[in-house]
Formats: sequence, structure tokens, C-alpha cells
Amino acid sequence: MLRLSDFDAVTFDVYGTLIDWEPSLIRFLKDWAGTHGIKADGEELLMAFDQARAEIQKERPAHLYPEILRRCFGRICASYDVPVDAKTCEAFAATPHDWPAYADSHAGLTVLQSSAKVGALSNIDDASLKSSCTKLDFSFDVVVTAQKVGAYKPDWPHFDTAIAELEAAGIARNRILHVGQSLRADVTPANTLGLKCAWVNRPGRLLGLYGEGAAEARPDITVSSLEELVKAITEN
Repeated sequence: MLRLSDFDAVTFDVYGTLIDWEPSLIRFLKDWAGTHGIKADGEELLMAFDQARAEIQKERPAHLYPEILRRCFGRICASYDVPVDAKTCEAFAATPHDWPAYADSHAGLTVLQSSAKVGALSNIDDASLKSSCTKLDFSFDVVVTAQKVGAYKPDWPHFDTAIAELEAAGIARNRILHVGQSLRADVTPANTLGLKCAWVNRPGRLLGLYGEGAAEARPDITVSSLEELVKAITEN
């Protein structure tokens, strides 16, 4: 059993773990599909997004996240043989600023920060993360974005950068707990890098659970919410 007292830092994936982005993505894409008479359910559209996102995030030099979303939207349009509408594409690129926080995120983060450094390791741009921090009503001690490192998880630059920053502050790798909802982008690379890892398997959420590396993921603990994780690691 993991105990918070065994760690001096807890790092987080943000989108899917702390920010509930999937319903907003599905709602946007279903509205778009309905406008064009496309008969596709929310899961199909979300998986089309997930596949496009994983492919585009491998491109180097890395694009900022709004450009990732523009390119994802373009590929989704192409897959359904629909022309790209520039206004709708820009609206999709701006959606991160509207994604809400999970109800348990602020309280859980606050409890953890009372005992450990709390970091964000996010596949996002700085401006979008700033909006999300406002939704979370929380300031992270360590922030590593895709914009900062020029790469996207599951590549390692996020992890390498956070580990180096925490080690410079006197926190050893074995005293870091990484928390994520994505098996592909968070749990598997954390395993490879020797980090203890918690999987927050939010009910009904799908992004990051499939694709390259997901099947090899081995979390040290699996919970269904941040609230459950905090209780599990602080009440033993």
C-alpha cells in the first residue's frame, strides 16, 4: 500500500485526471457531426480524436496544443469527408479554456500540497494550463508543459524535466509519486522510469486507455477518483 508519508512530491497528469475534458470534447464534436448529418456516437468521435491526437503529437518539431487541436479537427473532418470550417476549427482549438475541473480536484490537491510538493506534467500549452489552474483554484509547485519541453507524453521530456527540478530541490526520484488517468501517456512511462504511479481510472472516461504502450501499464494503485486516492494514501 502506498502512503503519502513515503513521498515528498506528487506529480499529476492534468487533463483527464484533474480536468474533465471528455464530455466537452464529445459535446463539441457531436454538435459538429449533427450540423453535417453525420451519424456517429460520442465514443466514435472521441476515438477519432484520440487516434489523430496520438499521431500528431509525435510530429517534431512539436506543435503548441491549440495547433494540435486544429490538426485533429482537420483530420476528423477529412475522415468524414467534410470541409474544414475555419471558424469552427478555431473554436475547437480554444476549447481547453472552457474545460471544467472535476469536483474533487481542488480539495484533493490542497490536501496533498499540505504534505508534499505538487507538480503538473501536462500535454498542453502554457496559456491553456493557466485557465485550467483558475478552474482548479490551485497553484502547482512544479509545472512542466508540452510548450516548455517541446514534446508530448508518453515521450520522457516532461518526466525528465520534473525529476531534475525536484532533485535540484532535494527530492529523490524514489520519493516522487506520479498520478495519471492515461495508461499510455502516464502510467507506462512512469513504470519505465522507475516512478511509483497511481492510476485514476475515472468512470466512463476513455482517452489514454488504448494505443501504444497502454497494455503494458502497471500502476501501483488503482482508484476511481482523486478523493479515493487521497483517502487511500493518507488513512493508513
